[in-house]
Amino acid sequence: MSTPSTDKPVPGGKNVLVEFEDGIAWVSLNRPEKRNAMSAELAYEMLAVLEALEIDDRAGVLVLTGTGDAFSAGMDLKDYFRATDGLPVLERLKVYRTNALWQWRLLAPYPKPTIAMVNGWCFGGAFTPLISCDLAIAAEEATFGLSEINWGIIPAGIVTKAVEQVMNQRDCLYYIMTGETFDGKRAKEMGLVNDAVPKDQLRERTRKLARTLLEKNPVVLRAAKQAYKHVRHMNWEQSADYLASKMDQVSVQDRSDGRSEGMKQFLDDKTFKPGLGAYKKS
Repeated sequence: MSTPSTDKPVPGGKNVLVEFEDGIAWVSLNRPEKRNAMSAELAYEMLAVLEALEIDDRAGVLVLTGTGDAFSAGMDLKDYFRATDGLPVLERLKVYRTNALWQWRLLAPYPKPTIAMVNGWCFGGAFTPLISCDLAIAAEEATFGLSEINWGIIPAGIVTKAVEQVMNQRDCLYYIMTGETFDGKRAKEMGLVNDAVPKDQLRERTRKLARTLLEKNPVVLRAAKQAYKHVRHMNWEQSADYLASKMDQVSVQDRSDGRSEGMKQFLDDKTFKPGLGAYKKS
């Protein structure tokens, strides 16, 4: 992995590490001594990182992962909850708002493609950023758990809503009600992640997926994922109207005129076959 030589500073550096590699921004939660449990300080740093990478040309695809043997053990009970209990109300609400901002309000509709790479432990609050990412790859050996029931609490924040978005009712209720753990293979079976591979293949599998996304027209890719996330909550008539407007928006925003270029390569040049890869961007 390499960070290109540039005068532009690399965001993060303490609770969040960022490395650039050929258009991929590898963003790692960096509290390995606490299995990357998420603190208030981490939330502020991660928000700054996401905002910086949103307009950083070095980041075409963002991969979210964890340092060491964990993705994240969830919210840090001491450094997030107990540390904020004694704060003035408005200050405590600011911490909660910042956590929500990076974990789903900003990450879920992020304008660049995002991949969660689950390299190990993934518990509780970590499900929210995992599911907020567009795609997810897990190590088969990774351990997942909604263990809140064992602590006498529920999967709160927005965890229960996040899980409901990608898993069916029976699976959601089973793991919410029992607190049992499951591995990466089971996570794939339930649709929590797109793929699960042996841990020693995880980074390369994620890198391959990121490179596939980097081949796509970024304007169209952004519109495609935004369109999907919006039409999920619309009826057919609303969806038809929205998607037609989205297509018009793409034609205005895509200065490379990818639609015409793709059609030309397919119909005239015979150099592009849909389904076998992306058209060649000029």
